[in-house]
Amino acid sequence: MMAVRLNPADHDWITAPATRRVMTALDVAAPGGARFVGGSVRNALLGEPVADIDIATVLVPEAAKAALESAGIAVHPTGIEHGTLTAVADHQPFEVTTLRRDVSTDGRRATVAFTTDWAEDAARRDFRINALYADMSGEVFDFVGGLSDIPARRIVFIGKAEDRIAEDYLRILRFFRFHARYGQGAADAEAVRACAAMTDGLAKLSAERVWAETKKLLAAPKPVPAVRLMADTGVSNALFDGAGDIENLSRLIELGVENALVRFSGWMGSMAPDLIARLRMSNAEGWRVRKMADEELAETVATRWPTRAELEKLVYRHGNQAIGDHLYLLFSRNDRPPEGWGGAIAHALSFEAPTFPITGADLKRAGIAAGPDMGEALRRLEEAWIDSRFRLSKADLLRLI
Repeated sequence: MMAVRLNPADHDWITAPATRRVMTALDVAAPGGARFVGGSVRNALLGEPVADIDIATVLVPEAAKAALESAGIAVHPTGIEHGTLTAVADHQPFEVTTLRRDVSTDGRRATVAFTTDWAEDAARRDFRINALYADMSGEVFDFVGGLSDIPARRIVFIGKAEDRIAEDYLRILRFFRFHARYGQGAADAEAVRACAAMTDGLAKLSAERVWAETKKLLAAPKPVPAVRLMADTGVSNALFDGAGDIENLSRLIELGVENALVRFSGWMGSMAPDLIARLRMSNAEGWRVRKMADEELAETVATRWPTRAELEKLVYRHGNQAIGDHLYLLFSRNDRPPEGWGGAIAHALSFEAPTFPITGADLKRAGIAAGPDMGEALRRLEEAWIDSRFRLSKADLLRLI
């Protein structure tokens, strides 16, 4: 095993008081029996930011819970059937999971048994870079060869790729997501062959898991090579009934689009609205995707965006987000966006549309009865106010009556 050590002084997530509280509580109950695992260790070794901190422990869930609570740390049984607790120290969550091995799997979920063998726990994980452990001193423990993948930024399945995928077919999509986020150079050939050969298993996955993983993939800084590979292996077709417009996705990213939903709409094009229900997007996500697919609004934006006054009217009617989304999609359809595209997007996203100053009560006081006449008066006054670029005051508008 390669000897590697993280210097805790260089990693404040290790030395943070909340981290030390949790690790000390577990260590009191089982000396040396708790280690950081997964993303925090991987990212620290790669020089990437560390966000979530996962901890593996030899303690069974009940013992881990008792040890943490005795130290005054709140504990929530978020995945108790799989040995996972969430400890909250100083308002920071830590996922604490008992070492485990798979007893049986069905391609979606696993039945597990607890163990005290670190190598067994490592062997059941997906990729070698995700099966690295570290203790509070920074010593890194590698049971599967993950340390050799760190310098080359390789994403390699633990053991035989087909075996890991058969345990959970979501690992196909996770492979492309991790390659997009952390990989460098050509993707692991064995992994690519296995993903291509086992796409039928993707039909077993829940829509929620597929969508969650897809969003993470699209949020990667440079997802296009992985997306191309998904098309080449048939994964995109199995998940979305098509490879999508990868060139459009690429141009969106060149324009600076970071939002996964906008990237998804640009990638899937006219297919995107049909995937809302299939992927079980949230109401807010579905609304945004449908808005981006509004052909009438797209045509309006395409003809009116060059004039700042017209752009402000569109923002007033449809909101900053919708117009910004449409502008990005409009400009991504060209190999070279038109002159002034950046200023148009910046203005669409930053313009603060004012509130129309006239209400029905104002018109009633002016002698207009409630009903169709009042509605028509409000409409015409609002149009006049918009045409003035929102400069007419309330008094100005009431004089127009």
